[in-house]
Amino acid sequence: MLMRAFGIVGYSGSGKTTLIERLLPWFAAQGLKVAVIKQSHHDFELDVPGKDSWRHREAGAYEVLISSPYRWAVMHELRGAAEPSLADHIARLSPCDLVLVEGFKRAELPKLEVWRSANAKPWLHAEDPHILAVASDVAPASIRHIDLNDVAAIGRFILDTLQIEGKPTC
Repeated sequence: MLMRAFGIVGYSGSGKTTLIERLLPWFAAQGLKVAVIKQSHHDFELDVPGKDSWRHREAGAYEVLISSPYRWAVMHELRGAAEPSLADHIARLSPCDLVLVEGFKRAELPKLEVWRSANAKPWLHAEDPHILAVASDVAPASIRHIDLNDVAAIGRFILDTLQIEGKPTC
């Protein structure tokens, strides 16, 4: 199955995570399975220090898979290796209708820029031909604008851009 990815980009504090959080129930109401890939430029910890899986990683395990009746996760230690590409990460996902990508600003995939005037940051779309529209509290003159609070319009834009019908495909 071809999984289609769409990027949500913007500066820290612009509302990317909040927008994705609001889009997910909207996509679910359309009958779609959506995965999210979040890139962080900071170190992060999913595991609890002292727990068995943490101890296995600390002891040198390359990967640790933890499983329960409710969820499972794989933690992979890079141990100095390069960060995998976005394509590598998408290939690891289970089949779904749509992959929302938060971060990976330089990735060559269709993207929406989230921008707030209060952040006083420069626009990203001026330097990135893959940004197709802006979700913002201000309408720029040079690119399509969607109101940042119009979740349905943003969701429909993403589905139309990727030519995804509002019916499950997996």
